[in-house]
Amino acid sequence: MLTRRTMMAAMTCSMMMAGWQSAHAAEYEFKLHHFLSANAPAHTQMLEPWAKAVEEATDGKVHIEIFPSMTLGGRPPELISQVRSGVVDLIWTVNGYTPGLFPRSEVFELPTVFKNDPAATNLAMRELFESDLKDDYAGVEVMFLHVHAGQGIHMGDTEVRTPADLAGKRMRVPTRTGAWVIEALGATPVAMPVPELPPALQKGVVDGAFIPWEIIAPLKIQEQTEYQIEGADESRFGNTVFQVSMNKDRWDSLPAEIQEGFRKASDEDWLRQVGEIWRKSDDFGIDLAVKSGNEHIVLTPEETAAFDEAVRPVVDRWIEETGTRGFDGSALVENARSITAENATR
Repeated sequence: MLTRRTMMAAMTCSMMMAGWQSAHAAEYEFKLHHFLSANAPAHTQMLEPWAKAVEEATDGKVHIEIFPSMTLGGRPPELISQVRSGVVDLIWTVNGYTPGLFPRSEVFELPTVFKNDPAATNLAMRELFESDLKDDYAGVEVMFLHVHAGQGIHMGDTEVRTPADLAGKRMRVPTRTGAWVIEALGATPVAMPVPELPPALQKGVVDGAFIPWEIIAPLKIQEQTEYQIEGADESRFGNTVFQVSMNKDRWDSLPAEIQEGFRKASDEDWLRQVGEIWRKSDDFGIDLAVKSGNEHIVLTPEETAAFDEAVRPVVDRWIEETGTRGFDGSALVENARSITAENATR
């Protein structure tokens, strides 16, 4: 007679075998590499559902295996070179990990350009991609671009309500435009991939960080900080652009119907979902921090305006720099703001 334990083991083995057979029945196998853990919301709520949607849209002809936590080797800033060289097929990465490599897309990271609506920003990037952003992405085929819910301020033991409260502080940031924001606020920027942040906070390498609330749970940021600060109406202090991209040669080798499956899984409805995924993950993160005893500071409209005024020169600095890059930064800022506003739901 089969025991319950034997039956469960047989069922587990059968399920594993079915999954293996399903994966290996696919005609097109892809490896997707990224820098966060398999427990991060970006992995479980965005990348896994997207991979499944691609597989369904191609009638099972595609199988995407996801490798989190840089398990295929290298450091997060190397992801873009890995996909361009064909070491991996697909990546999810932060554009700002390779400063200056995606200059046009930086417009959506700028403070006062991004306010509080990630879905609207995702759709604006899609709308402006062919006309304004595409030249940033030589060597890859972009599946989709997105942002998170925006940079909030996380502080170890300093309460922040004015720009002056950040004077002299060392603040982690992932992007060069974010570094400009920190400098404009009188603090010192420290660039590092986000997985390196917890020990940096613990050892006092940084006093705080500019990141969304979403990352609180996977990195246990609530254990190294006491304060989380954001502007009125959930407004933030800039943002980060992410990309899911495929090696260009691999993309060009695919039949049209397979390419269409990837496009279908990355459409406007998906970008709205991604915005909502990051917003809900942000809500979960800040709730966790508050339940852990942290103070969530929401600035008044007047306090928020003081921060906006302090960081306004960052936009001017970016526009001035674009004059040496061969595109009109002022027009791009205007277009980014207007198209984001057209898609706004908040």
